[in-house]
Amino acid sequence: MIDQADKFERFKALHFNDGAFVMPNPWDAGSARLLASLGFDALGTTSAGYAFSKGRRDSCAALSRAEILDNAAEIVAATDLPVSADLEDGFGPSPENCAETIRMSAAVGLVGGSIEDATGNPDDPIHDHGLAVERIAAAAEAARDLPFLLTARAENYLWGKPDLDDTIRRLQAFADAGADVLYAPGLPDLQTIRQVCQAVDRPVNVVMGLTDGSFSVADLAQAGVRRISVGGYFARAALGAVMRAAQEVRDKGTFTYAADAMPGEQASQLMSSATARKPR
Repeated sequence: MIDQADKFERFKALHFNDGAFVMPNPWDAGSARLLASLGFDALGTTSAGYAFSKGRRDSCAALSRAEILDNAAEIVAATDLPVSADLEDGFGPSPENCAETIRMSAAVGLVGGSIEDATGNPDDPIHDHGLAVERIAAAAEAARDLPFLLTARAENYLWGKPDLDDTIRRLQAFADAGADVLYAPGLPDLQTIRQVCQAVDRPVNVVMGLTDGSFSVADLAQAGVRRISVGGYFARAALGAVMRAAQEVRDKGTFTYAADAMPGEQASQLMSSATARKPR
């Protein structure tokens, strides 16, 4: 077993290597073990993927903090990789809500997590700038003496507010407040991503799947990105495979989908703790 402090140091160092690294997003312990077997260096939870697995929508109100952290704890326990969590809005509007979420996250073995500036209210979707910064400052203070890397998210582009100047101002303020990594999901193109990376002095995370997926890891690294995640898109890819298989059986009465299924022996091997924890 690798202890939490070592995982944190490994995770932190990934953000300062040359190029960009991919942090894929499992939604449960099984998908975590599969991804760990492929040689990724870190994992990130996905609230969307987990919500889908529970038969719920992806929204701030869909899952409680306890549910999110229980899911994260299972993913942490499944491999020896560093795990960062999607901590949504910090599970409450106040700075202390965010701080408490960080402390609770570290307590279940997470070495990183993101706090967003979205309110969950469609009529007023983004926290006031001042409060948003206070929330990140409180989370950063809570993380200061923990093995925990804080990511601050500016959510404008996900809520129909494609204001690049405001997004950059927020990210810069979040960095000043103590965030370690910055993240603005939904940036529409490579040039916009490049502008964000050039405007801030912290590693930038970009999620792939929300917008144009034609550019590569190398393209993103050249634009200045240091970390790439996939959010709920691996979970949605899995749902898509199940949907296509079920439609084939229902509509054609055939079972050719089974040719693409993972062999049972391989699945069993991936789910063994010895395989999941094998050092690289």
